[in-house]
Amino acid sequence: MTTSSGSQAKPRRVLGTADAIAIGAGAMVGAGVFVVFGPAAAEAGAWMPVAVLIAAVVAYCNATSSARLAARHPQSGGTYVYGRERLGDLWGYIAGWAFVVGKTASCAAMALTFAAYALPGWERPVAVAAVVALTAMNHRGVRMAAWLSRVLLACVLAVLAAVVAVALGGGEADPAEVAVSSHWPGFFGLLGAAGMLFFAFAGYARIATLGGEVRDPRTTIPRAITITVAGVFVVYFLVGVSVLTVLGRRTLAASSTPLIDTVVATGWPQLAPAVAAGAALASLGALLSLILGVSRTVSAMSADGHLPRYLAGVHQRTGVPQRAETAVAVVVCALVLFADLRGAIGFSAFGVLAYYAITNASALRLGPEENRPLLLVPVTGLAGCVVLALSLPLPSVVSGAAVIAIGAGIWLARRAAEARRG
Repeated sequence: MTTSSGSQAKPRRVLGTADAIAIGAGAMVGAGVFVVFGPAAAEAGAWMPVAVLIAAVVAYCNATSSARLAARHPQSGGTYVYGRERLGDLWGYIAGWAFVVGKTASCAAMALTFAAYALPGWERPVAVAAVVALTAMNHRGVRMAAWLSRVLLACVLAVLAAVVAVALGGGEADPAEVAVSSHWPGFFGLLGAAGMLFFAFAGYARIATLGGEVRDPRTTIPRAITITVAGVFVVYFLVGVSVLTVLGRRTLAASSTPLIDTVVATGWPQLAPAVAAGAALASLGALLSLILGVSRTVSAMSADGHLPRYLAGVHQRTGVPQRAETAVAVVVCALVLFADLRGAIGFSAFGVLAYYAITNASALRLGPEENRPLLLVPVTGLAGCVVLALSLPLPSVVSGAAVIAIGAGIWLARRAAEARRG
């Protein structure tokens, strides 16, 4: 049975460090790595590896701030909780709103990407089936989700390792393609590419949003986040250099399937089906982790009355917020069936960067006795989030800012109504 959150219906702390790393890495090494290098190369050219480094530095700052805050506030909800506790209710609400709206769109994009690789021509029904199946899996408990994340992650990493091996191990790679002296894209091009690449890094939040289900969160969460970000940076850097040196800037920029084109160009077309399968599995793993993270934030916001309190219910036996997970799945299925998701990546990136800007601002409020990171870390993270968000394509900036403003307006209107009643 599902009960409301209370002393008898709290999330169970069942995840260890390896489980948290699997969920975080599974969210980060998603469909983005199979598609993001094309548009990033169009923006940055030979400087794309530098853009990967910039995105990784911002991600590391965000991850460090998240880890320190999660150790002080080990509840599910992530920056929704941190912003509320450190900056005030409005900022916590905006963080939660940005995360839920942006990541719900990302869920739909991941579901459609999976379906496009798994069964082309039947994208929408297959995407809905994937959402329903993973939601049912999540209902069985977070340990089951962690186990599935490990399996999917292992398969995807094996595919990426094969791509890097055939690209860098053959004779088709041209090191001149990464000679930064050959082309300067301008700061806007470099930072725009970093903003898009940041979208592919933004999965470590899943570890923090599961804070209520992690054993020894003060130690486990910081360790898992640091290991995950460092490992994924190495993977992305190697894959990015591989596809750029083999395909070249112009071909890579025009490619919608750069990893498949890379193995074909190196004389290994027989690997193309495995790469396509890897992309499908990566999308599935990212979707699994996204549903976990979004549903936990929805549950936390509902418990505080910012969303319908009914959605705060937690299953008594499994400790899973099944009502929130079901609601998220319903919305994602509706987006899959009816919405135009062409701008989903840019829109999601803007929402995630806004979310992490609040994370870093919250970390600045930690005291020296609270294991606050060096001030350079949250300051760099905050500035990086703002700069990368404003460097995204203009439609993404406008739509993302408008949706966040609508959320803030709803919060202010509700507060004004409560004040009148009081």
